[in-house]
Amino acid sequence: MSQQEENLNVTQTQVPGTQKVYYKKKSTLREYLEAFIIAFVLALIIKTFLIQAFKIPSSSMEPTLLVGDHLLVNKFIYKFKDPHPGDIIVFKFPDDPKRDFIKRIIGAPGDTVEVRDKKVYVNDKELLEPYAIHEDPEVFPKERSVRDNFGPVTVPKDAYFAMGDNRDRSWDGRFWNNSFVKRKDIIGKAFIIYWSWKPDKEAPSLNEETSLTDRLNSYLKLTWYNLSHFKDRVRWERFAKIIA
Repeated sequence: MSQQEENLNVTQTQVPGTQKVYYKKKSTLREYLEAFIIAFVLALIIKTFLIQAFKIPSSSMEPTLLVGDHLLVNKFIYKFKDPHPGDIIVFKFPDDPKRDFIKRIIGAPGDTVEVRDKKVYVNDKELLEPYAIHEDPEVFPKERSVRDNFGPVTVPKDAYFAMGDNRDRSWDGRFWNNSFVKRKDIIGKAFIIYWSWKPDKEAPSLNEETSLTDRLNSYLKLTWYNLSHFKDRVRWERFAKIIA
């Protein structure tokens, strides 16, 4: 057999009564199709059971997570252990399960959580939170808002109480109709930032409701703008940053 024949991706058939061997090469289209199917199945398995990517759309988790951060979420870790206070989790929003939220766990099942004048207490002990910030120095009384004075509430079985690190700008368990995140609704634990793209108010907007020509033109303008400002918009220092 020649070297050329050995390198072929083939099936072979022996013709009765002869010594000739025939080779049938797979079509290029079939090879591409098989590769696509394998890649699709692997991606589906990874997204469903292992790791999923998310993008941060708001400032509710600043300074830990910034608008434009792209992160990976470990979806299988809580199959082997329980979520723990301090974990940053992605979960189905209790008031609207079609939406995904990201917050930090403050209270575990059985814990009593209370906010007094912006300070968080768990089981009547003040929680030390080097990650939390308060942008507004004003303290709201409970009669006006639960932002700075909330609870106490006791976390039920198989549920967690979660808050954003940016306490004055976070829509979290203090405000929801259903204050607690059920364990079954936790998607996974955020663990690393793989990309961070700084928002830019000067960037051209996309025109989705106009003609095809206008939409194409707006895409081209945005692409050119992003390429020309690429170096300035990427937060290089946040690449491969572990989330804690």
